[in-house]
Amino acid sequence: MTISQKLQLIQKMSGLSQEEMGLRFGVSFVTLNRWMNDRAVPRAGALAKIDELYKEYSGEKFIPETVLEAKKAHIFGKQKAHRNILKEILANPDVRDQLYLSLTFHSNKIEGSTMSEGDTAAVLFRNASLPNRTLIEQLEAKNHQAALQYLFAYLQDEQPLNEELILKLHSILINAIREDAGQYRYHAVRILGTYVPTANYLKIPDLMKELGRDFKREGKDVMAQMTGIHARFEKIHPFGDGNGRVGRLMMIAMALRSNLAPVVIRSGNKGLYMAYLNKAQMTADTSLLEDFVCDAILDGYSIVERE
Repeated sequence: MTISQKLQLIQKMSGLSQEEMGLRFGVSFVTLNRWMNDRAVPRAGALAKIDELYKEYSGEKFIPETVLEAKKAHIFGKQKAHRNILKEILANPDVRDQLYLSLTFHSNKIEGSTMSEGDTAAVLFRNASLPNRTLIEQLEAKNHQAALQYLFAYLQDEQPLNEELILKLHSILINAIREDAGQYRYHAVRILGTYVPTANYLKIPDLMKELGRDFKREGKDVMAQMTGIHARFEKIHPFGDGNGRVGRLMMIAMALRSNLAPVVIRSGNKGLYMAYLNKAQMTADTSLLEDFVCDAILDGYSIVERE
């Protein structure tokens, strides 16, 4: 693969502009444009950076097991420092509200929302009506906050993670937006930008019952279980819309149930998230997704610990 092809793939997968990509490599827009059009060849240092970024976005990056295990050990060390992290979150309104804001803003942004973090805060905490944003986007923000509020209360009551919770979260997320809120899809769908085959809609009820049972299985490796279930859920793609947001809410639920910080997947990392999720779904190798989720949990701890 040529340098130009690698750069084009990086841009497509990352969503970065050429100006933003230039900043990643420490060069100007003009220089990057010359690379992308095969009018110049990057120097050795830049070539190494391009190759590294290409491997990240193509899913070819290799995470040594020792590195991943060390990261997990760091997270479990933090886990022991918090006796009951959900109770701690709910007892501190500033932490709770920052989580509502970050989780809502980033999850909706991943799905294409044009609302800024400031817009999201205005809608969530001041009940503002924004004339420059669509009603649907504002409803999505309020509904996501409501879904988080429901989920936190649900987990505080120590209720189980199951299929019924998934359907309930979907009904809250899509309330007043679509008529099929809380219902599985009854038609075929494709996941845009990937070759991942989604489930036949006739098989969804049985597949979701099986997935619901897997929440009850206690595994030694929480991150492996979390990412494995997330990859399967998104591959089933049980709903007509809202699959990504429901899937991320269920990862948050799995983390909190294990006394870990919520999984905060930032919209700026969408390209890597999608690339690693795609690899987990197509090859059953979840190592890159596990590493990514570890970083997202550490982002959650940075909010909980006010870093």
